[in-house]
Amino acid sequence: MKNNVPETLACRLRTYLTTQCATLTYQEAAKGLLLSPPNTIHQITQALEQLMAEDQAAGHPFIAAMVISNRRGGLPAQGFFDCAASLGRFKGDGTELEAKTFHQLELNAALKHASRMRLFVSMI
Repeated sequence: MKNNVPETLACRLRTYLTTQCATLTYQEAAKGLLLSPPNTIHQITQALEQLMAEDQAAGHPFIAAMVISNRRGGLPAQGFFDCAASLGRFKGDGTELEAKTFHQLELNAALKHASRMRLFVSMI
């Protein structure tokens, strides 16, 4: 399906996340984008990593912080932190406290940024 090529999926995911006012799980993101198996979580993960690279380049908070794992107590999967580190934004050693603090800061900033984007779009 053409809508699931990584660039298109990332764009769709950014639009979807911008409409959200809270966190959601990887599975909820896949369902929200109407992805079908196989590999829906992998597709979401790839799109999130692309969004993180775009956000880093633009100086924006990581909108990917809005997507969390239902197995990690409200944190994204380890790949989020690995990607943030590879982009130079996360410098911690990955301890639970450092991960929680980093995630909370990114999440708060991302939610605020998404709120401004929703307001901007509604004015158009």
